[in-house]
Amino acid sequence: MKRFLPFLIIAGVLVIVIVGALAFFRSPRTDATTPFANQPAPAPTASSLAPTAPNPATPAPQTSASVAPTATQSAGYPSNVSVTLEEFGDYQCPPCGLLHPELKKITAEYGNRVNFIFRNFPLVKNHKNALAAAQAAEAARLQGHFAEMHDWLYEHQDAWKDEENPRPTFTKYAREIGLDLRRFAQDMDSPQVQQKIDNDMKEGQARGVTGTPTIFIEGRQLKPEVMTAEGLHKGIDLMLARKASQR
Repeated sequence: MKRFLPFLIIAGVLVIVIVGALAFFRSPRTDATTPFANQPAPAPTASSLAPTAPNPATPAPQTSASVAPTATQSAGYPSNVSVTLEEFGDYQCPPCGLLHPELKKITAEYGNRVNFIFRNFPLVKNHKNALAAAQAAEAARLQGHFAEMHDWLYEHQDAWKDEENPRPTFTKYAREIGLDLRRFAQDMDSPQVQQKIDNDMKEGQARGVTGTPTIFIEGRQLKPEVMTAEGLHKGIDLMLARKASQR
């Protein structure tokens, strides 16, 4: 029996190597040449790209988080080629706050070649004020001032994130940007605002979102490790080039 032991050991090692090799080649591997996840995300539903319908007396809400800048001739792409960049974000999330300035720069640089859409994904188990912040932004949207409230929430995140009740702080800024305060307070607790947040959450869950920030460009999820200014530029340029080549 002992003289066969070396052969048995060698055979066992070979089996382990073969099984490991099969598992490696069958498993999905990261492609370093693309900033996108290997598995394409489920496409957004047709209704998810439409902004929330305003009340009859309300100005049309802004879809993007920033006021649309003047178009630029970025990278030589035709003026009628644009891509949709979606962020699933949490206003109390520190990484979202850090990414916010880069996204503002991106929208300013690319102009109307990037349609930036923000979707609420408040992580209420970790961030106690995230839901109230989302409600404040969506209430401001109903009065046509989503961009200002969205930016303020991120740019003053440290001022309200630990407050026991952040609503007075949100109301203070709503006053500064000229909102109807009575309506703002009502809209924060309205079914319409809650439905918008719920729809964003369901959309994110359907597309595999588990944390924030999560970025999609033309429905393709950006890899978390390249969620930087360079990665955003690369993802946008790849999709702009792809769309331009299809025309």
